[in-house]
Amino acid sequence: MTGSWMGTPHREAPEPFEGPVVGTVLGGTIIWFVLFLLQLPFYGWYSDHGHAWWIWTCLAGSGLGLIGLWYVRGRDAAIKRAAAGAGGEAGDKDGGTETGPSL
Repeated sequence: MTGSWMGTPHREAPEPFEGPVVGTVLGGTIIWFVLFLLQLPFYGWYSDHGHAWWIWTCLAGSGLGLIGLWYVRGRDAAIKRAAAGAGGEAGDKDGGTETGPSL
């Protein structure tokens, strides 16, 4: 595509990088939770200096990481089911893949 907006040429989007998504989200979740545990004994100091939100941010990161882990595991399972159902071909008729956790 050669159109432009403000002098910037349009290009085709690259294929998404598919790496170890489950491992990455799990690792990040573990890091957030470890940071929460490491800061918890110092809650009084953080609270006295107005930084108690740091502790709760780590706990929120852990919780959101668990939600993300549930999502990416479901997404991986759906992609594997779609690939197995298509005889090893990736995607479906309209070129997309099923995303999100299966219920």
